[in-house]
Amino acid sequence: MSADYPVARPRRLRRSPAIRRMVAGTRLHPADLILPLFVKEGIDQPQPVASMPGVFQHTRDSLRKAAHEAADAGVSGVILFGIPAVKDARGSAADDPEGILQVALRDVSAEVGDAVVVMADTCLDEFTDHGHCGVLTDSGDVDNDATLERYASIALAQARAGSQMIAPSGMMDGQVGAIRAALDADGFADLPILAYTAKYASALFGPFRDAAECAPQFGDRSTHQQDPAGPLGDAMREVRLDLAEGADAVMVKPAMAYLDVIRRFRDEVDVPVAAYQVSGEYAMIEAAAANGWIDRDRMIMESLVSIKRAGADLILTYWATEVARRL
Repeated sequence: MSADYPVARPRRLRRSPAIRRMVAGTRLHPADLILPLFVKEGIDQPQPVASMPGVFQHTRDSLRKAAHEAADAGVSGVILFGIPAVKDARGSAADDPEGILQVALRDVSAEVGDAVVVMADTCLDEFTDHGHCGVLTDSGDVDNDATLERYASIALAQARAGSQMIAPSGMMDGQVGAIRAALDADGFADLPILAYTAKYASALFGPFRDAAECAPQFGDRSTHQQDPAGPLGDAMREVRLDLAEGADAVMVKPAMAYLDVIRRFRDEVDVPVAAYQVSGEYAMIEAAAANGWIDRDRMIMESLVSIKRAGADLILTYWATEVARRL
């Protein structure tokens, strides 16, 4: 029970920065943050991503530098996305031991593997010439079960290259189970899986496809990524399946438009919940700030606080290093 106005005055607890800090119900910490990084084969200078100001396709050297900066700032993890020089229909570079992603994993693990969790995206879209997340049938559909075999092989290649966590993002049915079985059979039973569990077919992924050079050459990904207008029960079914197959942590992607899903996951599961503040979320804030329409720094922090308040334990964000330094 509480009193009414004028005895009760909620503004008393908002009167100063010190009081607001004392009673804050949501707190960000550098260890909450994971930094996505792109590394491209065959370039000798970092290449800026036009649709994501401040984000680069890295060389091996600049990638190591960016990973060091993240570690020094207190970021808890980095997740790598590889862009090969040559792509083909089956994404052969994805599990090539000498492919750009495996080389980068070895580089970064050797540099900062004791300070941050080094992981990689486990998917095919960055590696296929058609830009889809899996192996295609003759009719151009993604073949779910054939793709599982590729994911298992990619996960093993990443594990052998030093990845400390496997992060399958393709939204294939059974992907966590297939990867778990492959890892366990190859001596990686202790390697955790962060499952992209509720990944929506979102318009907010556009700038990422510039950065990773993985835009589909035809069609879209609505046959396997979740429908933004679909029932919430679909996301809950996915999370139950991923946990039953051996996921150690689960993810919602994107974050901003799916705070309700993050909250539901946090209320229902007893493993860490991650949320990916995706490229479109980043680009919108940067673009609005560049036009003088919003306060950039305040908007970044407000967006991250909202994701944390919704229930995310971990946040993948392109601002991870910058925000960690500020915190």
